[in-house]
Amino acid sequence: MAVKDLPIVGDSFKLGYRLQRYWDTPMASAFFFGELGAGLFFVSLLLESAQGMMAGLLITGLLKTYFHLSHMGVPTKSWRAILRPDRSWISRGLIGIVCFIGFGGLHLLNVMGYIPGFGGLLKLLAGAAALVVMTYQGFAMSHSTAISLWNSGLIPVSSLTYSATAGVMVLLASVPESAQFLIPVALILHLVVAAVLLSLLHAARHGSPGARKSAELLTRTLYAKWFFVLVCGAGVLLPVLLLWFAGNVPLMAMIAATGTLAGYYTFRLLIFKAGVFEPIMSFRP
Repeated sequence: MAVKDLPIVGDSFKLGYRLQRYWDTPMASAFFFGELGAGLFFVSLLLESAQGMMAGLLITGLLKTYFHLSHMGVPTKSWRAILRPDRSWISRGLIGIVCFIGFGGLHLLNVMGYIPGFGGLLKLLAGAAALVVMTYQGFAMSHSTAISLWNSGLIPVSSLTYSATAGVMVLLASVPESAQFLIPVALILHLVVAAVLLSLLHAARHGSPGARKSAELLTRTLYAKWFFVLVCGAGVLLPVLLLWFAGNVPLMAMIAATGTLAGYYTFRLLIFKAGVFEPIMSFRP
């Protein structure tokens, strides 16, 4: 029996693929809110929107932290993850989050006039920390050689692209007067998201047996309807059409932003659910 013909066998002792279940819905939510908050903060930083920066800090600081802690078996020991920055992207990311909340909060206070001075330096440090939070989760996933779908340089790119796109769409929906500038940016970013998704699927279909099995789950079998309807349809096609034809209408911008976030969250969830461990051994004819 060739590797490609083997089934998904769950927790049995049969020969076949096994779906990873170590990272599931709570981690997908943590990744989503962490990148969403950092992306919103970064875009708001560039446009000097204090409300957007505050919302971004709260989303990452509260919701990402909550879902991470809900995933952990012993939350009181979670601080230990920060001790290995030389070998762990999780550790580097945690340091990035601490810097993001710290420097981001100080910059926000500076913008609001509570802390005079050092504005340029704080803005630079806060922006750099936000970029780390926008990308480190993708690097943590791509570092995993056991799951072929994740072991790709496109995963960090997808984190950065989705994070920036979500930030732009949330700001567009909440600040209608920014539409003239943000609509072209949002359209370009959605096209980049589409290119990243196609590239990720192309790489998976021409990769190892495990990557091909993941691509099959996403596009042909178990998760295909969710991938095409929510990730591709609601998350890319719908926002592009609404922004192109009626982006200046606040209600349409809000619907487009909702579609983008729905597609983004579904992508975060499915990229975990479609990850498979390859068979330890196989029999070839």
